[in-house]
Amino acid sequence: MVDNRFDNRVIVEKRGPGRTLIILLLAVVAIVGVLFATGFWSADVKEGDLPEVSVKGGELPKVDVDSKAVVVGTKKEEIDVPTVGVKDNGEE
Repeated sequence: MVDNRFDNRVIVEKRGPGRTLIILLLAVVAIVGVLFATGFWSADVKEGDLPEVSVKGGELPKVDVDSKAVVVGTKKEEIDVPTVGVKDNGEE
């Protein structure tokens, strides 16, 4: 029987650069995802000049907005509701 209480060996495992590169790549992907999600960075690239906007004093500029139409209404429906029974200790 060998007593290893006083064995002071140190085992060092050397790892390749793969794990560090994967962690760095995941960090970059997370940062890019946050930039896109917050709208700080967008990939909608169009060529052209900025639109000309002129404003008279005290007036807001005219803006052309394409919005969705919201239709709200009610209608009567008949729904079949199932009957639910409760058994008490196996009795009906």
